[in-house]
Amino acid sequence: MLQRYREQSRFSEPGRFGGLLDELPEDVPGLMAGVRNVLVHYRASGVSFDQARLAEIDSRWASRMLELDQGRFPSALREPRPVAERVLGCCRDFTLLTIAALRRRGVPARSRVGFSPYFAEDWNYDHVVAEYWNGRRWVLADAQLEPDDYPFNTADLPLFVTAAQAWTAHRRGLIDADRYGVDPGLPFRGHQFLLDNVLLEVAHRQCDEALLWDQWGAITDRTADELAELLLSADRGDVDAERTLAKRYQSDPSLRLSNRVHCMSPSGFDGWVSI
Repeated sequence: MLQRYREQSRFSEPGRFGGLLDELPEDVPGLMAGVRNVLVHYRASGVSFDQARLAEIDSRWASRMLELDQGRFPSALREPRPVAERVLGCCRDFTLLTIAALRRRGVPARSRVGFSPYFAEDWNYDHVVAEYWNGRRWVLADAQLEPDDYPFNTADLPLFVTAAQAWTAHRRGLIDADRYGVDPGLPFRGHQFLLDNVLLEVAHRQCDEALLWDQWGAITDRTADELAELLLSADRGDVDAERTLAKRYQSDPSLRLSNRVHCMSPSGFDGWVSI
């Protein structure tokens, strides 16, 4: 099952910019530092951006992010870029470039969708991190974080709550779903938000690394229960669960990310797009 995560997806494929990723450091912390030099979070950086720049957050493909970067800085990715002039993105984009670089090296890597318990004490922000196989186990890594700002190893996260874990805990009455979402000041939280993130986690697990604001298909609570159990079993090393999840995703049009999605972006774009 590892081979599928060594291969680029339609989203992580860097195309003609692959050589730039090859020049990043071999070690994961150094590689992630290179990614941070290319990207800046569109709302967590403390920098304000105009509407034209916000459109950058809808760059679905690693190749597009690298194209934008090279249009401003036609140089190696390790060459310093001013923060305000880096490509705008979110956690998903830091993760996508990270796994693209790891896959270029033949390292199995995938995107994990869930929630961060380390940004605030009383709120779990929706978040996406990378996961790579180090030869013995799957390791979680958060390329968005500056290592010196956190009291743990950002290249080997001790804390992360997957969408499947959050959904299952919610269904068992163990957590308050209204404390899981985009931001305490926004309505994107709660039962429906957790359910939608289970579908998003399944897609990312199958190397369809959609934008966090892409919408497609529809699942019921019962389907989310089933998918969450398969995800949790697969994370425990159950190969049959991993295969069942893959087959179900590919055969069920209500789950599978198609070539057309409804994008409801923080950039202000709201419409159907082909991918």
